[in-house]
Amino acid sequence: MIYTVTLNPSIDYIVRLDQLVSGITNRTTSEEYYYGGKGINVSCVLAELDLDSTAYGFVAGFTGKAIESGIRNDHIITDFIKLKHGISRINIKIKGQGPHISDSELERLLQKIDRITDGDTLVLAGSIPNTMPDDVYERMMERVKDKKVRIVVDATRQLLVNSLKYKPFLIKPNRQELSEIFDTEIKTEDDIEHYAKELQKRGAQNVLISLGGEGAMLIDEFGVKHKAGVLKEKVVNTVGSGDSMVAGFVAGYMKQHDYDYALKLGSVCGNATAFQNGLATREKIDELMHKFDREFPNKI
Repeated sequence: MIYTVTLNPSIDYIVRLDQLVSGITNRTTSEEYYYGGKGINVSCVLAELDLDSTAYGFVAGFTGKAIESGIRNDHIITDFIKLKHGISRINIKIKGQGPHISDSELERLLQKIDRITDGDTLVLAGSIPNTMPDDVYERMMERVKDKKVRIVVDATRQLLVNSLKYKPFLIKPNRQELSEIFDTEIKTEDDIEHYAKELQKRGAQNVLISLGGEGAMLIDEFGVKHKAGVLKEKVVNTVGSGDSMVAGFVAGYMKQHDYDYALKLGSVCGNATAFQNGLATREKIDELMHKFDREFPNKI
């Protein structure tokens, strides 16, 4: 089983206006909403790839109920801690803080982490709410460190660095995050490879670097470099693209245990999200897999 953790889920509410005029009531031309949070995004894309996952995290209030019922399907088991106070976030342009999470409620989540067993995958994705201790991801990894669990970490800066001592199966920094970790400007492909291998020296097994319009690079656990190009279509929405790449990589590896294929599927899933509203769908993933093979026949 794959377990994803989303500590601060949200409903992302997107509105479009012809223009924004101060001091009057502005009418929208269209509206959309999505259930947000990096771990939830990973679960949703895994479901499109017919892989089961269990979504852990915290929800609160009427928005929390909407998130839970909205993402639950045949491939996603929701097992959130339901908080007594506050509401889960609604994001328009300004991000909400989210509900307060008590020590006892955090302990309930950690007890769920204890259920994870050998052969499972644990995905820790996103930021930590400011009402929670900074070491909460470390506490989760500590609970499974003596089990044969694949840990995937998609987090920024110190959260990512602090995970390395637990030897995560996969980490996914982008070029900017890699630069921030090492406090240097990373310009070339050789730079990317060098600093990815530095993260491996600190404990990471596989380092997947998303490079935006330049595609992606993987330095696998054997030190081998893999590259994937980016498909050329109109970019509609980049939110959730990185999470989709993580989901595709995990799914690809679990299906074939091949890093070339995992990178290919991860890249395609990231593109599939970027080229449409909302997250990658199975239909779009299948379409782009064929397109990827045509455009990059010798890449992967």
